[in-house]
Amino acid sequence: MANTSDISRGMILKFDDNLYSVVEFGENKTARAAAKVWAKLKGVDNKRSIEKTWNSGETIYPVRVEKKEFQFLYKDESGFNLMNNETFEQITLGDEMIDAPQFLKEGNPVFVFVNTETELPIGAELPEKVEMLVTYCEPGLKGDTATRALKPATIETGATVNVPLFVNDGELIRINTKNGEYIERVK
Repeated sequence: MANTSDISRGMILKFDDNLYSVVEFGENKTARAAAKVWAKLKGVDNKRSIEKTWNSGETIYPVRVEKKEFQFLYKDESGFNLMNNETFEQITLGDEMIDAPQFLKEGNPVFVFVNTETELPIGAELPEKVEMLVTYCEPGLKGDTATRALKPATIETGATVNVPLFVNDGELIRINTKNGEYIERVK
């Protein structure tokens, strides 16, 4: 069994029959009372965010999670269909289980988190950076480089991203999937 000294950022804990991911944690020590460990937890299967405090040394229940690479095949009314690259097994995940589904393009890799106790997927994330083709944006203005002016651009998945004025239709750009921001043009 693990105790509160084993808590780390990103760890998945079982608490009140729900799974939570540790977003942030710390320890409060006072001269008279015993030390307390606090954590900000984000629900993996219920999307709630809570704060929890334990006495130092109290037992916690971590869940072992494996990260497996899948390939995005297509989206239909049942959700996003993914294929395991090793076993060719296919699974379907809903919109709420994937972070940044607006950047999913057919054939792209997706990392699925699988609970090893139940062998069920608990979530999925895209690679940190993806390359997308700009399908539509307004023409840029020359000479306006003193300010970091941005314009909206539609990418091949239909999502809209703010890009610098020099980006034009038909160009490949790199996007950060964590915050949805433009990073750079791909040469």
